[in-house]
Amino acid sequence: MVQSFRITVIGVGNTFRHDDGIGPAVVQRLRERALGRPLPPSVRLADCEGDPGRLIALWDGMELAVVVDAAHAEPGHPGRVHRISLTASQLPPPPTSSHGLGLGEALQLSDVLGRLPRRLLVFAVEGADRSIGTGLTPAVAKAVEPLANAVEAEIVRHRDATARGVSSSDRSARSDESAQEV
Repeated sequence: MVQSFRITVIGVGNTFRHDDGIGPAVVQRLRERALGRPLPPSVRLADCEGDPGRLIALWDGMELAVVVDAAHAEPGHPGRVHRISLTASQLPPPPTSSHGLGLGEALQLSDVLGRLPRRLLVFAVEGADRSIGTGLTPAVAKAVEPLANAVEAEIVRHRDATARGVSSSDRSARSDESAQEV
């Protein structure tokens, strides 16, 4: 019997605003890796500039949605990654997105519309520079490879848990962690 693993990985950000492009950079790295080591066929990789409607459409009906986005913190530690795992019953506010309107609003609207994914995992990366221009700052660029590893590991954990019949929310003892090394 072939299992269907419905997973979406969404890189949120604008590649023309320096560190705001961390999400698309991680998705691009996953695409490059998939050329030699394909992801399961039911995994979708997508970019999104943060439009709430597009985010909702990308994660609607998914078992697992992994979102990689830039975040701001005061004081900031560029390159530090925050990992937040949510189920539909847990909706604390996400870390502040680098977008004026985006992830937080999409979560709230999805909840009201009943269109949240079964499990949502957010990797929020603290940035240093979101001015106009291309390229990540060195501290944020160093997070791309470890984040790609972390996203792949989440996909494998989800696939394995699903194959064992374990619920996504049951299998994660680390359901909400603030800053951590990825």
